[in-house]
Amino acid sequence: MNLKEIYSDLLSNIGFSANEMQQNWLDLEKAYSTKSRHYHNLTHLKEMITSFEVYRDKLENPNEVLFSIFYHDFVYSASKKDNELKSAEFALSILPENVSLNKQLVFDAICATQLHAHNTIKDINWLIDFDLKILAKDWEDYKIYFEQIRKEYRIYPDFLYKPGRAKALKHFLENEYIFQTDEFRSLYEEKARANIEKEISILESKK
Repeated sequence: MNLKEIYSDLLSNIGFSANEMQQNWLDLEKAYSTKSRHYHNLTHLKEMITSFEVYRDKLENPNEVLFSIFYHDFVYSASKKDNELKSAEFALSILPENVSLNKQLVFDAICATQLHAHNTIKDINWLIDFDLKILAKDWEDYKIYFEQIRKEYRIYPDFLYKPGRAKALKHFLENEYIFQTDEFRSLYEEKARANIEKEISILESKK
């Protein structure tokens, strides 16, 4: 998958100039390639775009969803609580005035990746599910994922990180569903719950 090509095609379609496309790509690549990003990096974008391409025909606003994928983790700091809001604000700030994109949808979609709660807008539910698909990976891949997350939060000692991570994971289990679309629920819900339960047991067994 050529991320730059997909990105450039998208920006060209919605009204960016060639110069803007090149500079914005460099900024995006730099943001997602910092050393502190062990999971929230370009590989994560590729995984989400793979899902996007499978389900593109289900989306009412594919350009908005794709743009939101590229920018949903643009601002990312493990010590901050407003990453999604800052990412959404940045995404809107680079859009040309005459862009053919629903700016409100982009803003709401990126912000929705903070809580991953069910949304009245179907496209946002698809975006949330693309973001959470990692939870349903085979165990060895899921294990790599949560080890990468731990590295991103390495500024926190275990006695703070473990209960915090367990609490966040339990929040997923407390919801009626982890995934927001029928397709993802039927394919991935069971596997995701099993993985999360297993990770929680690991976190709580080594106190």
